[in-house]
Amino acid sequence: MPDEVSAVGRDHRAYTDELRSHHDVVRNVAGEWVLLRHADVVAAALDHDTFSSAVSRYLQVPNGLDGEEHTLFRQVIERHLSEEALAPFLPVFEEVAAALVDELPRGVLLDAVNDIGAVFAVRAQCAWLGWPQELEPRLLEWMADNHAATRSGERTWMADVADQFDEIIRSVLLPRRAAGSDAPDDVTTRLCRDEVDGRRLTEAELVSILRNWTGGDLGSIALCVGVIVVHLAEEPPLLEWLLGATDSEVDSIIHEILRIDDPFVSNRRITTCPVTVAGQEIPAQARVKLHWTSANRDEEVFDADRFDPSGHAADNIVYGIGKHVCPGRLLSTWELRVAVKALISSVRSIDLASHDALEREVAPVGGYQRVPVLLT
Repeated sequence: MPDEVSAVGRDHRAYTDELRSHHDVVRNVAGEWVLLRHADVVAAALDHDTFSSAVSRYLQVPNGLDGEEHTLFRQVIERHLSEEALAPFLPVFEEVAAALVDELPRGVLLDAVNDIGAVFAVRAQCAWLGWPQELEPRLLEWMADNHAATRSGERTWMADVADQFDEIIRSVLLPRRAAGSDAPDDVTTRLCRDEVDGRRLTEAELVSILRNWTGGDLGSIALCVGVIVVHLAEEPPLLEWLLGATDSEVDSIIHEILRIDDPFVSNRRITTCPVTVAGQEIPAQARVKLHWTSANRDEEVFDADRFDPSGHAADNIVYGIGKHVCPGRLLSTWELRVAVKALISSVRSIDLASHDALEREVAPVGGYQRVPVLLT
């Protein structure tokens, strides 16, 4: 195993491709054990007893919980993220996407990440949760600050940005909780009335859930849109083919594009006992990273850059695997499909300004920071 490695200032995808050519497991400068291989990441994700999700000192519902506690909260959350619960919002997302695409200027440079992905993510999430449109500028500003803080690695800045987002959530929550039965009938209000183990969710639990739904999802959707737009711009025949594709075919294509360039970089675990991974002995209470970006490009499973939606589907772990699989995977899948279909049905071509103008994100963020494009 190499000396402690650092991805700071580097592109996660390229760096883990390089590391994986020589190592299955590495230890980073933060003292975390990073699992790079698909088989090891999957095994750890499925071994909930050895690899605990209770990593953070902050409340994280449900992804930072284990055992029965995780199950109870997961049941509450999945009621709002089931196909039945989300189906009424599909036409709402389509309306949001169509309106956004219609207002995008043609023939001038746009940033697919911030001008398209971020704006769509904020508007779609606000429509789903019942949040006021007036929050859009504040949420967009927060997204930019959050990525900048995360990129910097400065803990004080990151904590301050996290506190800012919690305040945004409370600005929506508190009026609803105070209004009682007079509160608007939307997803946020329904969540406020949910119970777990016979009691109402606390304010801290509500904030944590909504932080997970919005704080994590907004930035991820924006990054995903950037990755997808680059792929479509580089493969014009795919753009035309998508126009006649079924919804399931579009979903499959999007999942494969995201496997090739996975913006959902990693999740953390902590070992409950000593464990050996790929011949490497990892002690108890060690912090471990399940590196999804690396695992989804593992040459032992995939032809990493070959586009093969059907051939790679069974092993694709863009949204994770096991009982901690992303609860919002259906919501994200539908939002991305809607955004892509609205875009490709309204433009004749998507052209990158130039490959040199593309700006990759750097660790710990994945995907692209900027994707300058021209829409025709």
